[in-house]
Amino acid sequence: MGYASPVEVTQNRPRKPTIRDVAAAAGVSRGTVSRVINGGHWVSPEARAAVDAAIVSTGYHANHHARSLATGRANSLAFLLTEPQHLLFHDPTFSILLRGAAESLARRHMTLVLLVAGTPEERENVAQFVSGGHVDGVMLVSSHESEPLLDLLISAGVPTVACGGVLGRMDAVPSVQVDEITSAREITRHLIDRGYQRIAMITGPPDTPGGRFRLVGFRDELGDAFDPNLVEAGDYTRESGAAAMARLLERAPDIDAVFAGSDLMAAGAITTLRKLGKRVPDDIAVGGFDDSGVAESLDPPLTTMAQPFDQVSDAMVDLLLRVIEGHAPESVTLPTRLVVRAST
Repeated sequence: MGYASPVEVTQNRPRKPTIRDVAAAAGVSRGTVSRVINGGHWVSPEARAAVDAAIVSTGYHANHHARSLATGRANSLAFLLTEPQHLLFHDPTFSILLRGAAESLARRHMTLVLLVAGTPEERENVAQFVSGGHVDGVMLVSSHESEPLLDLLISAGVPTVACGGVLGRMDAVPSVQVDEITSAREITRHLIDRGYQRIAMITGPPDTPGGRFRLVGFRDELGDAFDPNLVEAGDYTRESGAAAMARLLERAPDIDAVFAGSDLMAAGAITTLRKLGKRVPDDIAVGGFDDSGVAESLDPPLTTMAQPFDQVSDAMVDLLLRVIEGHAPESVTLPTRLVVRAST
């Protein structure tokens, strides 16, 4: 029995598709294909869709290792959560943003690296990792005003984009955020228009943009009716919302509505109200913020401000890639949407 020579094996092996093949299948130039593969900037949605379809139909796979050697880039971005690890799974907003970022990078044929820095040791490890060139940039999620890791990223020159404006560093760190003040005003106006008069608020931490600016919107919309005695702070968790609701009722049992700065805190508030024999919304109406999946599952379903999480993730990736390429950073603000359900 004879054996094929190495030359014959090579000749019989199917030829790997190239950028030229993808361009021909998509009906675009090789330059357009290259731009799509390298981030998709300056490419129309129609052309990008055609190239993506052609990549699938031809079976093309980019040689990321060779490209990384040529460009000096890692071809990956970090999703950095500066919170304790358990919150990644406890708070659904983080997992939704993570999934969206992963999908956005997959469309660009790039890799997502998940990093969590909730302790001093984790911060030090993360700082060494990202400054060592293992990723091309960082998407910073849940940044607090005094976050020490952010100073390390800035001083090391690591391209960074934040999810939500970074208090005290608005000019130094570009961000993708929602219009916190307008959103809070809209749901507060909804409660006012429903006839509620003693409206309380459970805020997030004051050193986060959501905690600070949602309170600003709530106060601005109430105007002279604002009562600082009807405000309690939580930390975006269900437990903190339950405790804050109990404190509010102890001080002001005549509350007839509450706006919680997150759906999880609203869920906790509803738990407290039910334990105390209060009906929602008959005795006290409850509104939230996020619409991350929790709101619709509550009993009663929760009125809330829906954040466009998929748009936020995609905009973070796009903005970070532009920063990496040397473009001037420009923060992005996206609108929210009031979703009215049975809790109000």
